[in-house]
Amino acid sequence: MSYGEWRPYVPVAKRHANAAREIKKLLSKGMEIEPVEIQQGRKIARTFWGEAWCKHLERFSDFANRLPRGRTYVRNGSVCHLAIKKGKVEAIVSGSELYKVDIHIAPLSSAKWKTMRKQCAGHIGSILELLRGQLSSQVMAIVTNPANGLFPQPGDIKLHCDCPDWADMCKHVAAVLYGIGARLDNKPELLFMLRKVDHRQLISTDLDIQMATTGEGKQRRLTNQNLSKLFDIEFEDTAPLAKKRKPSQRKTARRSNNEKSARNNRMTASEKSRAGSAKTTPRKKTFAPTGAAVVRLRKQFEMTRAQFAKLIGVSPQTVANWETKRGRLKLQQRTLTALTRAWLRI
Repeated sequence: MSYGEWRPYVPVAKRHANAAREIKKLLSKGMEIEPVEIQQGRKIARTFWGEAWCKHLERFSDFANRLPRGRTYVRNGSVCHLAIKKGKVEAIVSGSELYKVDIHIAPLSSAKWKTMRKQCAGHIGSILELLRGQLSSQVMAIVTNPANGLFPQPGDIKLHCDCPDWADMCKHVAAVLYGIGARLDNKPELLFMLRKVDHRQLISTDLDIQMATTGEGKQRRLTNQNLSKLFDIEFEDTAPLAKKRKPSQRKTARRSNNEKSARNNRMTASEKSRAGSAKTTPRKKTFAPTGAAVVRLRKQFEMTRAQFAKLIGVSPQTVANWETKRGRLKLQQRTLTALTRAWLRI
């Protein structure tokens, strides 16, 4: 193949400058951009989830000789956008121009998911270690099992890039595959989303099994608190309580009336007015996504844009774009949910 059939080399600095202009255009159209940023001198992936993803892909001969081309691209910031969704990854990579990469991954079969849940049952401590990246050998064997683990096989992965390279795995696709590993460092639950299974099923089901057999209500409440902080989800405390003598209906009604009367006597007129207005105008349960609303919410938290972006799970640039935009923001459902959850805390 003669040189004239290949596009001329474009220096990295020039590629990034061209990419920045194109990304700015996409931002102006309301697209939410999620770049992959690797700090200079640091590994692409640092936690178990990210490292295990990269090592798993490198195990396969079909990938091993092509993946290295993507390491340089992901390290120098060429992956301008990477979004992980149910069963697919959408990305934009900077080359001689911006290229769109689509990766589709088959869902984990119901049989494999059922087997994994069954194998993990009764090992609550081990599951918590797993999700925190502190693995026992038993759980590590379950998750990384070549046949029945969470990571996909080559046959489960379909790759596409609109660059002129004829290979299925070009350097742009390889960069995105490594970028997935970097993204799993901060959000390991995305791997479950990618395989179209719900990690909360694995945790809550197993938790219910063990607590139902031991009846350790206090331990369940402590475990639920840890899980809520780890995954930002709520668990209903269904631990059995100690039986108490049921009071008679007459005593219960008399106590309720007395408490209500005392509470009304303590309330001032203004407090009663506010209480009445609160009943007539209940607070909406969904955040109104406008730029001005985002500014107000961030200031109520007394946060910088970087701090607020971390709370919501987006980049600081995304927050800046929201706050300078007029009208209703077009957001992904998970982003709107995160904003609503933050708004309800105020």
